[in-house]
Amino acid sequence: MKIIVLAGGLSPERDVSLISGAGICKTLRESGHQAYLLDVYFGLPYDADKLDEVFDLPDAGLGIAEGIKTTMPDLDALKKSRPDQSDCYLGPNVIELCRMADITFMALHGSVGENGKLQATFDILGIRYTGPNSLGCSLSMNKLVAKQIFKMSRVATPRGTSLNRQTKDTPLDELGYYLPLVIKPCSGGSSIGVFIVHTEEEYLDAIHQSFDVHQEEEVVIEPYIKGREFACGILAGKALPIVEIIPKDGVFNYENKYQAGGAQEICPPVSLDEKTQKKMKRMAEKAFRTLRMDVYARADFIVDDTDGKFYCLEMNGLPGMTPASLIPKAAKAAGLEYGDLCEQIIDESIKARYQ
Repeated sequence: MKIIVLAGGLSPERDVSLISGAGICKTLRESGHQAYLLDVYFGLPYDADKLDEVFDLPDAGLGIAEGIKTTMPDLDALKKSRPDQSDCYLGPNVIELCRMADITFMALHGSVGENGKLQATFDILGIRYTGPNSLGCSLSMNKLVAKQIFKMSRVATPRGTSLNRQTKDTPLDELGYYLPLVIKPCSGGSSIGVFIVHTEEEYLDAIHQSFDVHQEEEVVIEPYIKGREFACGILAGKALPIVEIIPKDGVFNYENKYQAGGAQEICPPVSLDEKTQKKMKRMAEKAFRTLRMDVYARADFIVDDTDGKFYCLEMNGLPGMTPASLIPKAAKAAGLEYGDLCEQIIDESIKARYQ
């Protein structure tokens, strides 16, 4: 198959996306596909009458992922480095190459790549793509909307509220929530911009950083639950083995997620009995269906240290596919190697929308 692996973009998770995309592209080429790694933002300046050659280029576009570090990129500098300085999100020949491909493998994380906008665009243009549909991506990306849907569907989730730029100065005592709290972007991933606050000073600083430093439009506020973290991947509607995450310093933040040795990940978890694991898997599958998702995703959970109850924190529509990511580890525990996982994601995407 001719496959464009779409990565990069203007998300704070850009670099992680490029690492995911490079791994996917390499394994697809090893399986005999004509795969090419394409940055959705920078595109590929190329003669229009020679675009078909791109799928056979020996470098497969992998050069864009060389030297990438798992630290947040400077997006302002990135915008200034764009040769044409266009205000269009899509770079040169992105649409053309995706239309020429048999399917586009979505290796984007966060922002436009994961919030359903690009998927909806592709639906209109007749471009085939992998991963959840546009509605599922849209609902899951907005953490407050997902939380509200979970509550209506009886998927256990922490209660929460939100603040926007107009209400960000609301005094803490008027919110009806008590410290400690978790403050996180309403739409985002990789634990970027997530704060755990224990004092009012920390709370005010977190609000300031969210709206002024990270330029968030809306943040979610939840009670802090001290407990153990777990992730449950979903593939074709069925739960994969659960992964327990034990961060080295107690917080599963951006650095710990993507740096070697940043966290211990145990799959399947030894700290959960079989009965609890089955319940968590059923809840993950229910959350997946409730958000109208298809193909694959990943549900994140926390188990309260106080009473052992577990809660679904959120659903990730395009979870990481780097060597350190949770979905590949869970799939391997289920007997599915990385290359086979990529192939199944393609097959399930075709079954879900294109047959």
